[in-house]
Amino acid sequence: MIITVTPNPAVDRTLQIGRLQEGAVHRAEAVRVEPSGKGVNVSRALTVNGLRAPAVLPVGGAEGAQLVALLDAEGVPHRAVPVGGSTRVNVSVCADGRVTKLNEPGPVLRPEDGPALLDAVAGLVDEAGTPGTPLWIVGSGSLPAGLDDGFYAELGARADRLGARFALDSSGPALRDGLRARPSVVKPNLSELEELCGRRLPTLGVVVDAAREVGRATGGSVLVSLGRRGALLVDDDGVLLGRDDVPNPYPVGGGDNLLAGFLAGLSRGLSQARALREAVAWATVAVRTFGSVGRAVTEEDRASVRLASDPPDDLPST
Repeated sequence: MIITVTPNPAVDRTLQIGRLQEGAVHRAEAVRVEPSGKGVNVSRALTVNGLRAPAVLPVGGAEGAQLVALLDAEGVPHRAVPVGGSTRVNVSVCADGRVTKLNEPGPVLRPEDGPALLDAVAGLVDEAGTPGTPLWIVGSGSLPAGLDDGFYAELGARADRLGARFALDSSGPALRDGLRARPSVVKPNLSELEELCGRRLPTLGVVVDAAREVGRATGGSVLVSLGRRGALLVDDDGVLLGRDDVPNPYPVGGGDNLLAGFLAGLSRGLSQARALREAVAWATVAVRTFGSVGRAVTEEDRASVRLASDPPDDLPST
């Protein structure tokens, strides 16, 4: 079982238009409303592909009720923690092959809300009652106001006490503090890794060096999403670059689906290399889909992924 924790979930509205012109009135060609937030997207992708992945999330207001209803409609198991304020609504505009995102800040959580989220995770583990089954707990996304930057470190410590492996996908101080929990998997994108390391990473060689620094600090694997360049896995076994050259007209949700596929592979007992192939296949399906999560991944999708060990150091990272 893979449990995701999304401290700042959202209802996402994605609009597709032909061309975005500042100051003009546009009519959407297509609209999609989805439950969202990084961990929520991980749970959704896992559910589509037949794995049990409960989502733990705070919800509030009419928007929170809508978020729960959307999760129910998709059959995504969840544990909603009621909070004050309203769940945020984010808007994405797809135009000219690019995505413009407008994200609300989210509600301010109360001092008791963080412990309630941690207790919800423990409750799900107790209810599962399946010792010996691989268990992952995923901390994913930004932290809303009211939650301490150390929340993910606390979540990782709770995962350790519950006998679970911990995966982390965040940014800024939340990511930096979360590394204290020594997650088994860290999944930054390129800009998040640059922020964490405090320097630009213009080539794959320096990206690998930065990922190794993180891996030495945590003792785990580092999975770096590189957008159209693919994904880089750095661990004790070496370095692998995975990519698929299929066009991706909707570059939304790739990183969340990358992490979902990687954890799905590991939970099924695949090697790190095969898990990376799975991850890139899941991400590729997602970015070819209007919305944040794609269809179930097929063997054809997996077969189109190419892996390269020790890619050239001077290859541009973007």
